[in-house]
Amino acid sequence: MSQQQIKPEVKGQVSDAVRGNWVDHWAPALARPYLRLSRADRPIGTWLLLIPCWWGVLMGVLATDDASLNDLWIFVSCALGAFLMRGAGCTWNDITDRKFDGAVERTRSRPIPSGQVSVAQAVVWMVIQALCGGFGVISVGLMAIALLGAVGNRSTLSQIIAFSALPAFGAHLVWQLRNLNINSPEVLLTLFRSNRDAGLIPVMFFAAAMLL
Repeated sequence: MSQQQIKPEVKGQVSDAVRGNWVDHWAPALARPYLRLSRADRPIGTWLLLIPCWWGVLMGVLATDDASLNDLWIFVSCALGAFLMRGAGCTWNDITDRKFDGAVERTRSRPIPSGQVSVAQAVVWMVIQALCGGFGVISVGLMAIALLGAVGNRSTLSQIIAFSALPAFGAHLVWQLRNLNINSPEVLLTLFRSNRDAGLIPVMFFAAAMLL
């Protein structure tokens, strides 16, 4: 790990966080330790939780051929729920791993081992996130993910666009495999982060099909 990766730019910054992230530079100072617990400075986990939710919403709209403002509310609620539930999970991870994190150079700058927040404060923060995220899920309702074959009642062009998500997604996986280098941490991290883009491919195709 390079010295640039370890040395923080701002007070309390986690050593393995992306430099210039919004939490360290824009969030209120009092909120930063809690947002770091939630990994808000590294949103890839939120994307990986959120994107399948968006798939389900779009596929449901395609199946019913009935888009409304309520679907937009579900989109937003899924985003909030993914952020909160991912944050709760990351907070619990840091609570249980606090002793290990304090003994490892890469993780000892995390909020609990570095003393930015206490274990009790972290537990309260985790409960708040879990309750808010759970309430959001209940308020929206559990939407069943529609089968892709349910788009049969739509136009032929709409079906073609929807099913084109499969080869496009496959092409992205081929690109990942062709560039895989298990001996390069930088390449592995880049490919892992590209999973967000892989997940957005079906979202874009389903959204395009929904508009036709």
